[in-house]
Amino acid sequence: MAATAVRYLRSVGAPTATEPFDALPRPDLRAVGDDERLPVDPGEFRRVLGHFATGVTVITAHDDSGPAGFACQSFASLSLEPPLVAFMVARTSTTWPRIARAGSFCVNVLGAHQGELCRGFAVSGADKFAGVPYDRAPATGSPRLDSVPAWIDCTIQTVHTGGDHLIVVGRVEALGTSEEGAAAEGAAAGEDGAPLLFHRGKFGRFSA
Repeated sequence: MAATAVRYLRSVGAPTATEPFDALPRPDLRAVGDDERLPVDPGEFRRVLGHFATGVTVITAHDDSGPAGFACQSFASLSLEPPLVAFMVARTSTTWPRIARAGSFCVNVLGAHQGELCRGFAVSGADKFAGVPYDRAPATGSPRLDSVPAWIDCTIQTVHTGGDHLIVVGRVEALGTSEEGAAAEGAAAGEDGAPLLFHRGKFGRFSA
């Protein structure tokens, strides 16, 4: 069979292993010059992306050292079946390792009246839970902050890399709203459940 193939290649003039042939020229390889790059300036990146309004959350967990949490805008629902949510956290975060050790977290969706609470959880190194009332979320025991419009109690499903951030996917184990709690107690929900919004470096609230 091999001999037949060689005879055929010779008959059509194709080079074989025993016949010399001219190799293709080597490609001209070079590094990309600095003047050819199109870098995105970090300040411009933040300025332009700041036009995208987001809600604000506080991601909390409870490890062997006690409660931990940080303010987070990069939160989103991800999947209905199975029920998944996701948030993004900087690799340099000192709170993230504690959440990772806990293996679970609670997403506290902040209301329009909770701007100061958000600022407290945005400060690195401070005692963020000083004077902050909370109870334990029912499935994981993560801190559930008082008077938040909504909360989502999760276990960590997976973690992906995303540049200088990590993409944390959580499986929803329990969730609820302040309206449900107020209704169960026969009281009115506080602050009408309006969300805290963040847009171009400032807090605001939704207006129909």
